[in-house]
Amino acid sequence: MTLALTGLSHHSSPLTLRERMAISPERLGGALRSLKTRLDPAAPDSANTGAVILSTCNRMELYLRAEIPPESLHRIAREFLEEWHGLAEPEFAAFLYDHANADAVRHLFRVAASLDSLVVGETEILGQVQQAYESAHLSGTADKISAVLFQRALKTGKEARTRTRIGEGKVSVASVAVDLAESILKDFEGKTAMVVGSGTVSEQALKSVIGRGVDEVIVLNRTLENAHALAAKYRGEAASLHELQQHLHRADIIISSTGAPEEILGLEDFRAAMEKRGRAPMFVIDIAVPRDIDRKIADIDNVYYYDIDSLQQAADRNLRLRQGEVAACEAIVDEATDRFMAWRRSLFAEPTILSMAQEFHGIRERELSKTLDRLNGISPEQRQEIEYMTKRIVNGILQRPMTRIKEEVNSDDPNPVLLLVKRIFGLEENGL
Repeated sequence: MTLALTGLSHHSSPLTLRERMAISPERLGGALRSLKTRLDPAAPDSANTGAVILSTCNRMELYLRAEIPPESLHRIAREFLEEWHGLAEPEFAAFLYDHANADAVRHLFRVAASLDSLVVGETEILGQVQQAYESAHLSGTADKISAVLFQRALKTGKEARTRTRIGEGKVSVASVAVDLAESILKDFEGKTAMVVGSGTVSEQALKSVIGRGVDEVIVLNRTLENAHALAAKYRGEAASLHELQQHLHRADIIISSTGAPEEILGLEDFRAAMEKRGRAPMFVIDIAVPRDIDRKIADIDNVYYYDIDSLQQAADRNLRLRQGEVAACEAIVDEATDRFMAWRRSLFAEPTILSMAQEFHGIRERELSKTLDRLNGISPEQRQEIEYMTKRIVNGILQRPMTRIKEEVNSDDPNPVLLLVKRIFGLEENGL
């Protein structure tokens, strides 16, 4: 029973390739079914094969399970990617990585624990792993082994976050900025956020403050169409950058990132705005490089100013805190990997254990039938009680040997143990 992984991520490939190799949610079901069919074309619905696809902005990974060698599964994965995306293999092959069995399990568990993420400790990946498994389950491509694998991965990811501090502290500039704003303003309800420019980091910060209860949004941009486009996403109002001074006093939170070659807001602009707003606190996030805003505004009472350097320093401190927890998370991943592999190896013993149970209960049933035929005058209830008693005796006899067999097959080669058991109990001779 081989588990194999073929994939690419931000560690191994450029963004342009990941964009081309991504599989959209709308096409994911079809991709899963196509992939599973390739594992056993003669039995596409076989319970002995499984396929799960984890596709995010930072990774695209195929998890396959079948009773064929790892090399064959890696080849199937490459052929699928080539045909599904309409790419020639040389365009992407050099960026792929392959793992099998314990290495594939450990990789997935590290992914779920966010140890393989672009930002170590981020929380989004656990939901993405959950979604990957649910999609495979709904598509009928998650067999027993891959289902347990992904369930254990989710458990491992949660353990990493509850038993360590890997998820503490924000590590992106946008999230740090919003946390600082909340610590100063206390409550975002009834507050107005202004975005100057429409960059990615600005939008991330805007999205975060809206999620925490900001009531109004104003987006200003040199190109009014861009301002309208961003404002429409968050039901805000748009204005031209030329109107900035007219609206400045309205903002409780300002997020600025224009890419302008020189400052667009100075000390006097803020003094006038603070006068209009009755000295109410104003939180200013200047993410631009070079800066959009004169840093001297920090000297104005109730103006809280942070530029990209101060925010990045806070993010770096939080990242160092998380990095210190990596070793503890790796230990959790290793433990979970060992447990899963032990469970998987125990499955090798199931046919032999089933054969033992069938053999012993077959003997029980034959002898019970002879005995009951000789007993006259017993009631149906008594016959049933005798039958239950014989089942309990046989199950009691089998319990310890079955447990020891499962323990003994927890090795790289379980076949010697299983062959010995079959010989001792004559299972092979009986065709079992």
